[in-house]
Amino acid sequence: MINLAFPYYILSRFHRGALVLGLIYVAATIASAGLSLLVGISADVWGRRRTLVAANLLLPLSAIMVYASPSLWLIVPAAMLGGYSSTGSLGGGGVGGVAQPIQSVVLARLTSQQERTRYFSLFTFIAGFAGALGALLAKVLVVRDIFLVAAIISISGVPLLWSIHVGESRGKLGRLKTRATIGKFSLTGMLNGFSQGLVVPFLVPFFILVYHVPKSEMSVFAFAAGVLGSLSILGAPLLERKLGFLKSILITRGTALFLFMIFPIIRFLPAAAAIYIVAPSLRGAGMPIQQSELTKRVDGDEMGRALGINRVARLIASSVGIGVSAHLLDRAHFELPFYLYGLVMAGNLFLYVKFFGVGKWPAAGNGD
Repeated sequence: MINLAFPYYILSRFHRGALVLGLIYVAATIASAGLSLLVGISADVWGRRRTLVAANLLLPLSAIMVYASPSLWLIVPAAMLGGYSSTGSLGGGGVGGVAQPIQSVVLARLTSQQERTRYFSLFTFIAGFAGALGALLAKVLVVRDIFLVAAIISISGVPLLWSIHVGESRGKLGRLKTRATIGKFSLTGMLNGFSQGLVVPFLVPFFILVYHVPKSEMSVFAFAAGVLGSLSILGAPLLERKLGFLKSILITRGTALFLFMIFPIIRFLPAAAAIYIVAPSLRGAGMPIQQSELTKRVDGDEMGRALGINRVARLIASSVGIGVSAHLLDRAHFELPFYLYGLVMAGNLFLYVKFFGVGKWPAAGNGD
């Protein structure tokens, strides 16, 4: 709901351009990165249950702040608390994604390594499908009221978190034993975040600015994209079993790379809508596989910090990508962000091969 409503709120109600929207996204992304690192550290040191509850309170708080704020500048801190970076789904670190590191830690602790990808996929599917329903519900609501409804919905789930047995195990701050593995995932995550920041936050604004699509029609596109993206996530365990970690990433993100490269030059609404619906699902299909692989390769007491560091690297780079795209779109250079995306993502896929190819994996937890 918020992903769809926020750009309309800034571009239409406050009559600001893509540059202002982009700067808000940048501020929110940087804030989300910092909060994600704090959440990761807190999960390892302060405790998982308390961290889980605290992280999930930030989204309803931010939505209430937007609903109650008469000024654009009061909306900025709300966007920062809620992580309105539009850099993907909840599982991937979009709106409300500050909670992602602790959610991943809890999921990893509740599952075995063999079944972890399946449960990451199921969790991401539920979050994505709920996001699709939210986009459809946004069609019938006034833009401002969407934030009030979003706050009510998001806070209703918080009491359920107390019933989760998270298996508390507090670590200590110090030198990370699996730092090399964390570094590899963080570097590839950084390039992935930069490329994602170039295009994903501006897909909805692209349709507003180039095709002048009304909110009622855009919500249908977003619903279809959310449903397909959620269904594609469910295929991640099968994809991992058939292709393995590396090939799954290369095929899904390589195909998305091609689609995003042709997206801005088609200028035919049905084809552009089809790419908008399909390409993000390809990007997201490998996410549960990547999350599962990271949790398998780091020490259990370092898991929260590893996921937090990975998100910091990705979101800081994403904020740079958002700033670049905001500047280019404000000057009506609509194609350039997508071409830059292709170049950066090609480099990212090369690093995946270099880091995670055959014979490149050290034994887990060996102090690499």
